[in-house]
Amino acid sequence: MAVMVAVVLGAAASVLVGVAPTRAAVPDLGPSFQFGVAQSGFQSEGYNRDSNWLRYSNQGKVPQRVGRAVDFFHQYAGDIARAKSLGVGIYRTSVEWSRVEPAPGHDDPAGWAFYDRVIRGVVDAGMRPMITLNHWVHPGWEVDRGGWNRPGMSADYVAFAKRVVNRYAWAKPMWITFNEPTEYVRREVQYGGVPPENMGAMVDGIIAAHRATYRYIHAVQPGAQVSSNMAFIPVPGVQSWLEDLFPQRMLDSLDFIGVDHYYSFSVTDASVANAATGQMWKASQAPESMYYLLRHLAQRFPGKQIRVIENGLATDPHGRRPDGYRRGDHLRDTIYWVQRARQDGVPIVSYNYWSLTDNYEWGDFDARFGLYTVDAQRDPTLTRYATDGVAAFRAVTAGHGVPRGYRPTRMPVPCSLVAVPDICTHPAVVR
Repeated sequence: MAVMVAVVLGAAASVLVGVAPTRAAVPDLGPSFQFGVAQSGFQSEGYNRDSNWLRYSNQGKVPQRVGRAVDFFHQYAGDIARAKSLGVGIYRTSVEWSRVEPAPGHDDPAGWAFYDRVIRGVVDAGMRPMITLNHWVHPGWEVDRGGWNRPGMSADYVAFAKRVVNRYAWAKPMWITFNEPTEYVRREVQYGGVPPENMGAMVDGIIAAHRATYRYIHAVQPGAQVSSNMAFIPVPGVQSWLEDLFPQRMLDSLDFIGVDHYYSFSVTDASVANAATGQMWKASQAPESMYYLLRHLAQRFPGKQIRVIENGLATDPHGRRPDGYRRGDHLRDTIYWVQRARQDGVPIVSYNYWSLTDNYEWGDFDARFGLYTVDAQRDPTLTRYATDGVAAFRAVTAGHGVPRGYRPTRMPVPCSLVAVPDICTHPAVVR
């Protein structure tokens, strides 16, 4: 390991020393570029129906119960209005399978009516829905049937997806069939939904379900944009393997490459390990990793447009971070690097911020990602309070990015490991 580090650092030094940055204006993203916000149903809605994740929550397999989350179920209208006020054009949320089909073959009219109001509200607010069909959650009755251990699970998912598509194709949404399928598989194994020996069957079942759903969406909604977003893991070798596991196998049924990116990793900073322990606010940030990621995806998946489905900054329950990095600065810095990537020819067409409000981060409420903060544990009113990220995002959407001449608050770190070895031979340059 020491030898590898020395080689990598030496390569970085040979490139970085004595190189004068090119001082050229970084153009804005233009009016065609789309900004959005993102959330998921289970993490935000509360009043959840029986599901795999409600069971994990209630059975003590995770630190805290989801409870009523941040009660998007009753406060959706206000949250949609908040998103509209940001000037975004995309609103991502999910339709929870267990809410609309609480028992096999039984559609709940009240559950459908809730999502009718949400989707109508998003459209009436001038935004385009991005509907996620599975955000790691499936009904409890599917758990009782065996979940993804059962071959019929794939067909059940497709039947559910078809009903959602039939009901909401009128809104011309973008579609995410499965959110971060690698993480979905990992967490099902972690919490006992699928034994390790059945991981391959779950992977195959998800891919089959995605393909069938993709075909159906395009039959019902010609010209639709459909994908399954991947979680980007900034570890050399691991990410390529994960890309081979899902997106490469799905490539002919992905209209764009969707990616979620939060953390960086370098030979001088391994604090990303804190994300694995739930203390995500202790994972330091290198916003130029977004540039490396986008450049990598453009090279790995040529000819595909790229959309950032999730990106954000975690703070602790008090809105703080040990490194003092603020949400507004992180957002502006990240968008700067999106603009740099676009300037260099990367076909990036949209960016979603995760998340609109704080929510249940898959086990607890400690990590806060929201543009609007909500104290779900201590505030019975669940009032939304604007963070500094709100004003920053409004300025970004109004200006189609950060203004010419913007300088990131944090300069690139030497030899990020997001895309070795390219990042050492072609490091990010602030212009």
